[in-house]
Amino acid sequence: MKNRLSLNDVEWGEFFIGGEEGIFKISSTSSGIDKNKLNLNAGMIPYITRSDMDNGISLFITKEQDIRYRIDEGNVISIGLDTQTVFYQENPFYTGQNIQVLKNKNLNKRVAMFLIPLLKIQMQKFNWGGNGATLGRLNRTKILLPVDANGKVNWQFMEDYIKQEQKEIAENVINYYEQKILETAFDLVGFEDVEWKVFPFDKLFRKIQRGKRLKKADHIDGNIAYVSSTGLNNGVDGFIGNKKDVRFFRENLTIANSGSVGSCFYHQYEYIASDHVTSLTLENADKHIYLFMATIIKRLEEKYSFNREINDKRIRTEKIILPADKKGNPHWDYMSKFMQKLEVEKLEKALEYIYIYI
Repeated sequence: MKNRLSLNDVEWGEFFIGGEEGIFKISSTSSGIDKNKLNLNAGMIPYITRSDMDNGISLFITKEQDIRYRIDEGNVISIGLDTQTVFYQENPFYTGQNIQVLKNKNLNKRVAMFLIPLLKIQMQKFNWGGNGATLGRLNRTKILLPVDANGKVNWQFMEDYIKQEQKEIAENVINYYEQKILETAFDLVGFEDVEWKVFPFDKLFRKIQRGKRLKKADHIDGNIAYVSSTGLNNGVDGFIGNKKDVRFFRENLTIANSGSVGSCFYHQYEYIASDHVTSLTLENADKHIYLFMATIIKRLEEKYSFNREINDKRIRTEKIILPADKKGNPHWDYMSKFMQKLEVEKLEKALEYIYIYI
């Protein structure tokens, strides 16, 4: 690709992150509200915590909070002091305790995307308890950045480089999904009218097995998804490296027995299941069948609650309604094609936004 920007073709210089000579003005958050002091009415304002998930967003709250707490402006980078989490906050937000805010007039979303991986590298020197990313330590920390001919931070290079990478990724996504649409775009001819029938779990699934208990203290760092009873992030509660005394699964569903009871997710990847979920495995099912089933099974949330968990006996005697073929068996072909058609419709809408983006 002609005139392609390269990280190797630019000069780099060392800069303090904060302080008098630093590139950022670093300050404590303007709010710092304990969760138990929040007005929890639903709203559009992100509440940022030190979590390392979902851009640090714990929930969305109303703007009407105690007048002692001021809302923080957007277009900043937030850093959690103990967890060393680094995120770009595009919009105004409130925060929990111990969040630092980094400001610079040259910052924007693309520049932040360039900076955040570099900041995260520097955060690795800090840790929880006694050696966290305090204001003083951040001010004394240096970072390597691209520089211009005058030795100043080259903000334009950072923005142009990210813009280049985003365009390339967007074009690859478009090419992939346009081809996918051509391959799968069809009508459900002959499938418009189907009968629905009740099927018991123990007749539907080849294997029904609960995960195995693994205490948080026994988790080993790794890259295998650990699926528990959370209703967020496809049920993934973290990533671990345990090999012994755990249960591995792949290509099936999980349903939460407790916590977010009834939450159901499809896992195409290998994962370890906690004892708070039960895995459900079909015979020779494809991804689209599993996605169809997950949507139907998720309706069990209405039946159960935290006070009425799904135990091993209940899960095996549970029943759901599914499309049936002429022989009275689950209509797997209909389920698969229905989800493929739905996927195509969603892709077409998504591509409209990507076309505009590039």
